[in-house]
Amino acid sequence: MKTKKVSSKQKTPFQKQLPLQMFALAGMLYFFIFNVIPMVGIIMGFKDYQLSMGFKGIFTAKWVGLKYFKEFVSDYQFPMLIKNTIGISVLKLIFTFPLPIIFAVMLSEMRSKKLKKVTQTASYLPHFISWVIIAGLSYQFLSSSGIVNTFLMKLHIIQKPVGFLTDPSKYWGLAVFLDVWKETGWWAIVFLAAIMGIGQEMYESAKLDGAGRLQRIWYITLPCIKPTIVTVLILSLGNLFGGGLSGSSFEQSYLLGNSMNSGASSIIQTYVYDVGLGSGRYAYATAVGLIQSIISLVFVFGSNTVSKKITGSGLI
Repeated sequence: MKTKKVSSKQKTPFQKQLPLQMFALAGMLYFFIFNVIPMVGIIMGFKDYQLSMGFKGIFTAKWVGLKYFKEFVSDYQFPMLIKNTIGISVLKLIFTFPLPIIFAVMLSEMRSKKLKKVTQTASYLPHFISWVIIAGLSYQFLSSSGIVNTFLMKLHIIQKPVGFLTDPSKYWGLAVFLDVWKETGWWAIVFLAAIMGIGQEMYESAKLDGAGRLQRIWYITLPCIKPTIVTVLILSLGNLFGGGLSGSSFEQSYLLGNSMNSGASSIIQTYVYDVGLGSGRYAYATAVGLIQSIISLVFVFGSNTVSKKITGSGLI
């Protein structure tokens, strides 16, 4: 009887997973090229750099220390930018964070698989629509001569067009509403995946003990997905200066903002864009962007520490 020869050189786990490791390597290269290497430019925020100096000027320009940081804090727009950035992000966090959790629980409780698939697909499709298209649709629907104002006036509900896109008092609500519509279904996928990982025997045991549907959700589903909830919450708090859960405030403010609602739509990101690319003050824009990044980093570590003390779980 013939026996198969066993190769003396066995494949290591890394060699067995080489195709998958190549995907991971591509992702690491992407972040290294587009996230790590550009961090060299941070030193521009501490130097009197001008675009005419070229790339070498980043290293040879005169050192000015915290000059641009002090200039930003003393800028007359600083209070407005901080108020708008934090205000919009907090409102988004309040509404866009719990809604995906609730929606994911509702999807998991659906009995009809077909209805569940249709609902889930329809809910996350808006995530793939660019903010440029959404802004265009918003102008078609919400402008003074748009569909919504025309419809309301024909029904005699309003006497004159409502300035949905020009009234500063309405911008925050519009930004939150569009963000909820666009991202709820997408973020629900994260929580739905966590729910799918819960053992069904726990639900069966709860049924035998007489637990109702709401009781099973409260005592099984929510506690089991707590680590996922905490992780997403910490990342959201860390992105508080970047637009909340979806980080889309720049696109919204840039595309939906105008001279009439700028008092409510101008945020730090649009300010950096205006003074950087608009006015060519790259060193100043770098300093402002660095302030925003440092604050976000403090929020991540701070929220992680608080989460560990309260819930016992965190990112690190």
